Amino acid sequence: MQKQDISTAPVPEKAILVAVCPAGQTLERTEEYLAELAFLLETAGGIAEKTVIQRLERPDTRTYVGSGKLEEIKEYRQALEADLIVIDDELSPAQLRNLEKELECRILDRTTLILDIFARHARTSIARTQVELAQLQYMLPRLTRMWTHLERQRGGIGMRGPGETQIETDRRLIKERISALRIQLSKFDTQKTLQRKNRESLVRVALVGYTNVGKSTLLNLLAKSDVLVENKLFATLDTTVRKIVVGNLPFLLSDTVGFIRKLPTQLVESFKSTLDEVVEADLLLHVVDISHPDHEEQMAAVHRTLEEIGANDKPLITVFNKIDAYTYVEKEADDLAPMTKANWTLDMLRESWMAKQGKCIFISAAQKENIDALRQMLYDEVKRIHAVRYPYNNFLY
Repeated sequence: MQKQDISTAPVPEKAILVAVCPAGQTLERTEEYLAELAFLLETAGGIAEKTVIQRLERPDTRTYVGSGKLEEIKEYRQALEADLIVIDDELSPAQLRNLEKELECRILDRTTLILDIFARHARTSIARTQVELAQLQYMLPRLTRMWTHLERQRGGIGMRGPGETQIETDRRLIKERISALRIQLSKFDTQKTLQRKNRESLVRVALVGYTNVGKSTLLNLLAKSDVLVENKLFATLDTTVRKIVVGNLPFLLSDTVGFIRKLPTQLVESFKSTLDEVVEADLLLHVVDISHPDHEEQMAAVHRTLEEIGANDKPLITVFNKIDAYTYVEKEADDLAPMTKANWTLDMLRESWMAKQGKCIFISAAQKENIDALRQMLYDEVKRIHAVRYPYNNFLY
């Protein structure tokens, strides 16, 4: 009898992705947003079977999409036997409750999906504490929808009383847990503050940028270390600090959690102690995936987050990464000729509009291209900061 191979790998959950294209936003931009949502879903262990877009002035306050589109999504779900519906926005508790009732399946919004990825990737005690706090803060106003099992009790009084009692009990327990987690995080924050104080003699440089742009790869290259590198969103949650020596000048380089469009406010608050590495840094290296078709909006999302945490006034170098994968459309003089893609050379990039966006440099961390120029730029900037802070120690260089 032939032995059958039984796979123990988890079966990816099938999902339908849904987005509203509001007034003032192009359909192409909405499709790019859904492509990012599909990557988030893949990182969380799911697979996108179908994408649905509806043009609306603004999302419906009751069910996010219109009634006609809702019926269409219900048909897709049944035909594809989808496990869940994922919405590319944060839903209100009422929208979430109404969608679950109408579609009769699990509904995830963008915030829930990101929180799930953070929970999967949390390795250290501080990261797990930060993620749990964010999850509980998000869950608190949405407790009502979690008690649908009480529907088995028919009758207003019989159903309403125990439900409200249990919800209030859970609400109190969650609030107590949130208070305990905040106390725990404040202790972590004190420890990190002491660690940073012990490192005050060295200039601190922080890597910032959109998630999955190559920050960890660059850290490994500059520090000759082995920080985890994966082609996944939010592979790095914990701050990694390495001592770097360029020439005869030592400094500290930290890799921080990546940012993303519509980063949940709960995560910004919970990861405050981690983001303090950015706030207290002397110099920021903003790493940008230049090969991404939407890298300009990714840059804008990073700048918005830096402003939100109070770090937008820091000295900053923009590091355009992945130049080996960056292409432009090359068109012949004849309008009827087909368009082709070609790689830009370093000289072409230096003459482009991107080179005029403040202090910047173009590199490929994976291919180790133009890294010596980056090291020299880092040396010059760290030397300048060191000379201002320690004017009597200039003999070091």
